Amino acid sequence: MQWYKRIIKSETTRSTLCWLAANYVRFIHSTGRWRTQGGDLPAHYLTEGKPFIVAFWHQRLLMMPYTWISVAGNRPFNMLISSHRDGEIISRTVGYFGTKTIAGSTGKGKGGAAALRQIIKALKSGEVVGMTPDGPRGPRMRASDGIVQAARMANVPIFPLTYSASNRKVLRSWDRFVLPLPFSRGVFHWGDPIYVDRKLDDAGIEAKRVELENALTELTQQTDLSLGLDAIPPASPDELPKQKRSAIAAGETGK
Repeated sequence: MQWYKRIIKSETTRSTLCWLAANYVRFIHSTGRWRTQGGDLPAHYLTEGKPFIVAFWHQRLLMMPYTWISVAGNRPFNMLISSHRDGEIISRTVGYFGTKTIAGSTGKGKGGAAALRQIIKALKSGEVVGMTPDGPRGPRMRASDGIVQAARMANVPIFPLTYSASNRKVLRSWDRFVLPLPFSRGVFHWGDPIYVDRKLDDAGIEAKRVELENALTELTQQTDLSLGLDAIPPASPDELPKQKRSAIAAGETGK
């Protein structure tokens, strides 16, 4: 992937890539037959002016603008995006659909606290924030606890969300990025909300992290299977950091 890194250093190339990606998303949506499943409750929350967090795996980023539009129309939507150059491309691409972005991550690294403050501010103002709990670098389909911390601090629920398309290509990237193909049957699928108590201790936060990870993986895999596709598995224990491998071996993280 060295060629890719060299190419995206060019501002002109990045702008062109974003324009092409946005038009590809429009093409996929316009040529496909898409339906929304489970969207009534999040739509009700929006009608009532109740904010929430949307959680989706990094591999399902591409069609998220339309997944949101299918239930929310032109209501504001914020997406947490990595501040890396790859993240800039994603940010500018979704910007074509009116999606606002918050740069950074909820991790403990550089910029994490600032990003968390922006997330809380958006939620407190009644807007919705979308987050990839396995982003920006993985492991694939393994949730970090940052999203749970944000939900706890803002006192809002987390809605799992995914999409799938009957014709697709799964890339050999760390996240197994899903690239829908034209003329597909597609599903935008919302799961049941996960509520996070503001008084949770560390053990409670970990339990909610596991609950979200399992719910989002099950939703994503069931949606794929409903279209006759193979389910994409989460990162295996061998692919995980040592600490998380130990937790799985001890039976603490479920699937």
